[in-house]
Amino acid sequence: MCQFCHQHGEGKKWYLKAENYAEDFLSDMRRSKYIEHFFRDPQHLKDRIDLLDTLNRMPSFVQAVIKPAITSRMKKMHHGQVLPIEDVEEIFGFVNSVVRLPCICRKASLGTEERYCYGLSMVPAEQSRLKGIVEAVDADYLNGPDTAGLETVPKEDALDQFKSLEKKGLFHSVWTFMTPFIGGICNCDHDCMAMKATTMKGLPVMFRAEYVAEVQPELCNGCRNCIRSCQFGAINFSLAREKVNIDSRICYGCGVCRVHCTKKAITLSERTSIPAAAGIW
Repeated sequence: MCQFCHQHGEGKKWYLKAENYAEDFLSDMRRSKYIEHFFRDPQHLKDRIDLLDTLNRMPSFVQAVIKPAITSRMKKMHHGQVLPIEDVEEIFGFVNSVVRLPCICRKASLGTEERYCYGLSMVPAEQSRLKGIVEAVDADYLNGPDTAGLETVPKEDALDQFKSLEKKGLFHSVWTFMTPFIGGICNCDHDCMAMKATTMKGLPVMFRAEYVAEVQPELCNGCRNCIRSCQFGAINFSLAREKVNIDSRICYGCGVCRVHCTKKAITLSERTSIPAAAGIW
């Protein structure tokens, strides 16, 4: 997002700045306590989603005041941004360890353990304060007898796992714990609480990528695989033209549609280069 690229990225993509992953941030006891609280109780995420239903029943003028205030706070505390696999790979290039852990959203929404979340560290995993904080949390879904605990994963293997999840339709998002500290990357769909809040409840806490997907009409064969893979409903089909079209105002720029395109007709462009989408985050 432009706001964060200016504030935390020196004008470049803020999540590609290695300093934002530095574990020195964890010397702040408030941040450490915030992370502990976040992982301790998955139910609190579901409760917050339920509260949004209550908020959405309130008069529109009340929502117009409360929702922006909540979003503003989330930007400071815990927010996500969608990113394509190329940027995931670039991040893996400068972090020193990747740890796979159970997804708190899936635990809250489905009651199951799904290992879709990856903690990142600039130091080896055995030295990571972040890993130590999460391991110390008294939560069965993280370290209980029926789980594998936190798994240190070689970066090459982690990237392969991300690509496999992308083929299954999940998109990637990077997350802060008291901005600008970035603690991890998740693989999301509609089971994700942040996606529910953003796309279904009208409360943005997960923001669009720095990119927008575009279709090259001359290559599109109208197979519509991309439509089925889009989590955001940004792609439509013209029967008359037998081609698909991507609405850049709706597109989140995750790039998952590219994986499912049989003709490689879809590419990603910088969001700022697309006038209709440049200011939509």
